[in-house]
Amino acid sequence: MTPESHAPTGTDDTRSGPPPGCPAHGLGPGGLHRLHEVEDLGALYEQLREQHGPVAPVLLHDDVPIWIVLGHAENLHMVRSPSQFCRDSRIWTPLKDGLVKPDHPLMPHIAWQPIASHAEGDEHKRLRGAVMGAISTIDFRSLRRYINRSTQQIVNRFCEKGEADLVGQFTEHLPMAVMCEILGMPGEYNDRIVEAARDALKGTETAIASHSYVMDALSRLTARRRAQPEEDLASYLITHPARLSDDEVREHLRLVLFAAYEATTNLLSNVLLTVLIDPRFRAQLNGGQMTVPEAVEQSLWNEPPFSTVFAYFAKQETELGGQRIRRGDGLLFAPLPANVDPRVRPDLKASMQGNRSHLAFGGGPHECPGQDIGRSIADVGVDALLMRLPDVELDCDEEDLRWTASIASRHLVSMPVQFSPKPPQDVLEQPNHKPVPAQRSDWQIGTVQPQPQPQPAAVAAPVQPAPSAAQPQPRSAPVQPHPVSGQSQPASEEPPQRKGVWRRFLSWWRGY
Repeated sequence: MTPESHAPTGTDDTRSGPPPGCPAHGLGPGGLHRLHEVEDLGALYEQLREQHGPVAPVLLHDDVPIWIVLGHAENLHMVRSPSQFCRDSRIWTPLKDGLVKPDHPLMPHIAWQPIASHAEGDEHKRLRGAVMGAISTIDFRSLRRYINRSTQQIVNRFCEKGEADLVGQFTEHLPMAVMCEILGMPGEYNDRIVEAARDALKGTETAIASHSYVMDALSRLTARRRAQPEEDLASYLITHPARLSDDEVREHLRLVLFAAYEATTNLLSNVLLTVLIDPRFRAQLNGGQMTVPEAVEQSLWNEPPFSTVFAYFAKQETELGGQRIRRGDGLLFAPLPANVDPRVRPDLKASMQGNRSHLAFGGGPHECPGQDIGRSIADVGVDALLMRLPDVELDCDEEDLRWTASIASRHLVSMPVQFSPKPPQDVLEQPNHKPVPAQRSDWQIGTVQPQPQPQPAAVAAPVQPAPSAAQPQPRSAPVQPHPVSGQSQPASEEPPQRKGVWRRFLSWWRGY
């Protein structure tokens, strides 16, 4: 694919550097749009859909040509057709022709690596089998308990202040805490590794140093688990019959950590923001019409964690979405425009409850293997936060929220909120089997228990012998005092009261 081959008729204007806001801003050779220069990618995708259909030609940095797949059906066909499309960038024509330089900004995403997401055939089966096998060992019941406990610990840091930034203080921390536990290095979780991961993903001047910091932690983990395996994902990768090398183990740990961290951070932020700014959403949650998992799925439709994924490559000449795709062409898998394809969502305001056909986690042989982990973090984390801070509200106008956007994703910078201050919770207390406290003797449904008569001051109540510890005594009615001289004795004693429904149920439940 070459930019010139898609130039619209009569667009030979070669002016460079038009000002922002000008219709020609962001256009490159052949009148194609430069994705990295567009501020509102969502609007551009709809414009491209109208002009070119479900598959459109665009430009990356350095005017490298690539296709972006906008249609839901076309994206599914691409990811589910490994005989036609693959993730191996070594067949990408612009790369082979030298158009993509080693220092290209997107090279870390596109460059081929010996990992499952880039492999094919038997090698893909071997590597992905190890990753899927390791993930299958996760006890999700225990994982959800850990997510809840981690949420409480993180909320304890700011719950007494009555205000917080839910992005910087919550959504960027919870996924890292959980992923460090899953991988087998809970001791590495701290503010430093969160900052390093965020810096590495942003691609700043210190990104290389931040990436090295994370990789050093993963290298230490790999060495420890090679010497002494335990019950964690790193150990299962090492001991899997696929016999991954230390480099393969470390690279897949990196892939799992960074991909899960970025995706789940964005997902948490998107779900919480939707709950806070959309009154219909909050009302549905509070009214019991929508559960948190359903709210998560709605968010995955509207704002998938990754807008696009780099990249697929044509293994042969083919046709997709009415466009002629040549062998060696690159294509962007694009969940964001695919999820709003008018052919599958004619009404974007309609509820998508119960519909999981979105493309937020991809599909086909390279479908995200950790999607259930991401869903669990979002489900439990959001639910636990709303339980702790039920009156949490956005502390700014929606228009004042700031985002950092790239071709790959859109990340909320901050989410200031306010709420009623709450005391910290003890998250270290373990479940126990303490004795059940004694039941109230006067708690009975139906008949009112007789109350003991007041004891005259002049006469002391007789002392009853203490029951033997070895022989538990049945609970008896309160002992009536002996009558004193001059008082008439009742003609007859009241019959013992029959146990109420609740006490009879407790007796049956406890086995006596």
